[in-house]
Amino acid sequence: MAKAQDLKTLSVDQLDDELVKLKKEQFNLRFQRATGQLENTARVRQVRRDIARIRTVASAKRAEAEAKA
Repeated sequence: MAKAQDLKTLSVDQLDDELVKLKKEQFNLRFQRATGQLENTARVRQVRRDIARIRTVASAKRAEAEAKA
């Protein structure tokens, strides 16, 4: 699980890359759940929350950069 404090040290591009990776994992987890192959059901919730956390930090960084400009 990514902590918000750790995510704040990353750049916006790195956050976007991490977001893409988590979205792919989320898709795979949904596919596994639909086919009955999902073993770690808690991972779905973790990934969903990590995606939300990354989006929050990224939007804050974008707003901060926009305010400076």
